[in-house]
Amino acid sequence: MTLDQVVALGPFYAHEQHLSGTAPAAPWRAMSELLDDPAVLEDRVMATRAYLAAAGGQDPDAVEVRVAASITHLGLVARLVSPALATAVLDAGVPPLDLEAVYWQPVLGGAFPLSLAPPSKSRDLATEVFEGPFPALNQATERFSVSDHILRGNVASAINGASIALTNAAPQLADRATEMAARLLAHPTVREAHTTADGTFRRRSCCLIYRAAPNHAGALCGDCALAGDR
Repeated sequence: MTLDQVVALGPFYAHEQHLSGTAPAAPWRAMSELLDDPAVLEDRVMATRAYLAAAGGQDPDAVEVRVAASITHLGLVARLVSPALATAVLDAGVPPLDLEAVYWQPVLGGAFPLSLAPPSKSRDLATEVFEGPFPALNQATERFSVSDHILRGNVASAINGASIALTNAAPQLADRATEMAARLLAHPTVREAHTTADGTFRRRSCCLIYRAAPNHAGALCGDCALAGDR
């Protein structure tokens, strides 16, 4: 497996690599700053709030902070789980997801630049995901009045979305991607955050992005718990 194979899968899988135990030069920043300095996560949430408001032609005050925080959280976990799932599916091991070993450039709009240490087959994907950054990111985001129910739904949605996008990009990897995602989705952390009735994934919560649109009338995501209720 080469890094190029992962990068070719799409922007949420694309990343750079730095040597283990080293810090890439600026403008790279350690993602652990999101946990170490509350102001960093707050700045990210407020920037996301302004971005969402501008997309709807609104003043930032029109978008609830909890909505921006949920979308910020979903973007962070999706960006982290996607390359980790891809390297595992390609049987190349798993990169460390400890945020002290992960570097980013916090730009807005789509997949932000990400740098990971090389993957290793000695690491377990579920352990890296559920004992790594996600519990801490969930806890840090709760202070913006985002419920744990929504945050666990975000994690489940990110896992499922990464599997679907990988399958679309590389159909030959579909079986393995689906199998590995299913194992993650069966983990106690997210097992109750979604359903898979009739083979269709649906989260049991809403990420709240529809509320960022004027009059809270935005579109729902395809896996939303509210789909079919509107």
